[in-house]
Amino acid sequence: MDVELIEIREFLASHPPFDQLTDEALDRLPRELTIRYLRRGTPFPPRDAECACLYIVRKGAIELRNPGDELVAKFGEGDVYSSACLPHDPARNLSGSTVEDSLFYLLPCDRLQALRDADKNFNDYFTQSISTRLRRAREILQDAPRAGGNLMTVEISALTGRSPVTAPPTTTIQEAAQLMTRERVSALLITEERLLVGIITDRDLRSRCLAQGVDYTQPVSEIMTRHLHKVTPDTPAFEALISMTRYNIHHLPVVGSGGVLGIVSTTDLIRYQSANAIYSVGSVRKCQSVSELVQVSAELPELQVQLIAAGASAYQLGQAISAVTDAITRRLLELAEAQFGPAPVAYAWVAGGSQGRREQTVHTDQDNALILADEYQAAEHEAYFSQLAQFVTDGLNACGYINCPGGIMASNPQWRQPWRVWRKYFDDWIMRVDRKSAMLATNFFDMRAIHGDDMLHARLHAEVLHQARDNKIFLAYMATNALTTRPPLGFFRNFVLISDGDHANSFDLKLRGILPVINLARIYALSAGIPEINTVERLKAAADAHSLSREGADNLEDAFEFIGTLRARHQAQQIKAGEKPDNYVTPDELSTLERNHLKDAFAAISALQTAMAQRYQTGRFY
Repeated sequence: MDVELIEIREFLASHPPFDQLTDEALDRLPRELTIRYLRRGTPFPPRDAECACLYIVRKGAIELRNPGDELVAKFGEGDVYSSACLPHDPARNLSGSTVEDSLFYLLPCDRLQALRDADKNFNDYFTQSISTRLRRAREILQDAPRAGGNLMTVEISALTGRSPVTAPPTTTIQEAAQLMTRERVSALLITEERLLVGIITDRDLRSRCLAQGVDYTQPVSEIMTRHLHKVTPDTPAFEALISMTRYNIHHLPVVGSGGVLGIVSTTDLIRYQSANAIYSVGSVRKCQSVSELVQVSAELPELQVQLIAAGASAYQLGQAISAVTDAITRRLLELAEAQFGPAPVAYAWVAGGSQGRREQTVHTDQDNALILADEYQAAEHEAYFSQLAQFVTDGLNACGYINCPGGIMASNPQWRQPWRVWRKYFDDWIMRVDRKSAMLATNFFDMRAIHGDDMLHARLHAEVLHQARDNKIFLAYMATNALTTRPPLGFFRNFVLISDGDHANSFDLKLRGILPVINLARIYALSAGIPEINTVERLKAAADAHSLSREGADNLEDAFEFIGTLRARHQAQQIKAGEKPDNYVTPDELSTLERNHLKDAFAAISALQTAMAQRYQTGRFY
């Protein structure tokens, strides 16, 4: 085999589904391929195709859209387009084009069918791929993610997080109880040669062992339930709950083609049904102590997992998590006032950062401040507000909202000031016009009143917005600071990765993808005097005010939502695996499609950053 054919073989062997083929099939395959080059903007599939073929993308990218011109699928390096070879594939009705100059390997459909007939694993890939593609197309066409907490729509697979805890039937009753205690599970699946043969629960240990006087050295097969009700991964959760009610059972094994996948309990289903922002906020309002609030806040990771499993976007997730955080903050303030007495003067507790923008996930710290009425006198009132602020920030820290590393908290006297001092702060920041002042101001333009006298914040916010809008030099310094954080792009095809430390060979989705959009949206909003604080709402309002083009706003919104949803799903996977959620993703974690979407998102951000740099001539401020 010559060098070119070897290179093609190695490429195929490193991408599904060809990695499923035998060595002999891979050796033959390169000679059966033809090569075709299509320039950017060429209709796809090409109209002059000589025969029906499977297309393997060697370089470049293609987009497929439905008759409504909605993006349904995007293919990049290593992806295969097989619809031309699948007569009943609805994706044949999609049309598209190359969005880059692209190189393809073409395999005639009859040769593809021969490979499918000869190799079951290879054939299964195409069946699964078709199903996945159709499901994805259907979700896009519906244009509405499933709402969180809906057992009617979610499948059982979304509720089975950890791997099942199993034991053989020869395990003694005592060993089974010890295993259940160690693994903190209320049910143990009994398997023999990978087949599910029984189940034992806490109730079985009580009623069938202790109550009956059965020797705990006996094998667990003596007390296990043998006639099992089971569900498959695609069983709707509501049907599983109905089965549990009908048969008066509390655990259902989840079994798929590969064997036992996990177990779901009534607790899982009830928790999922109630794991939504409205339920959590209601629970917060009933809390009578910090310790009770800590217990409720411990459910937030589960809320994120279930909202993502239910199809929530980054925007929806941020609104839900932030609503719970707002409720926790308000309840802490109410508890503080109950302990220390009513406030001696009016105040507004304001939150900044992701809470202020309503963009929180479970991985966050706290940013807050106190705006006090001008009647405030330090000698008379400082002790009260110092106690109140410390109580609330300590309570937030206990609830998982760690103290701000930069000290931007109401417990810091610098950020617990009367209105007149806050007005002077902003005067200094905006009028001093240097990079440090612009950086300080950035932290407070995202503030939002959470509790107390809203007018204290509203009046301050309105005045400083007007002041900032009219100060072009200040905005230029804001832009200069914003543009120091760039998306992780090399020459478009290569991510710039962290090279060492705990997160080597990864990139920070928040720092290098989400934060640049937040910064751009803030400046576009400030330049037009727009009061919105949420990033997506800022972008929409900036387009309406012609501070930003509609196309630019849409591109940034799409990039922000995609990167944010990818980040939230990454964190949800970490939570399900029992890991601490973070923002660091390695390219290996992403599919080819996700990597290509990320590249597009980063390119859109870079284009708008370049435009902003030209608009404000930021280079002269370095």
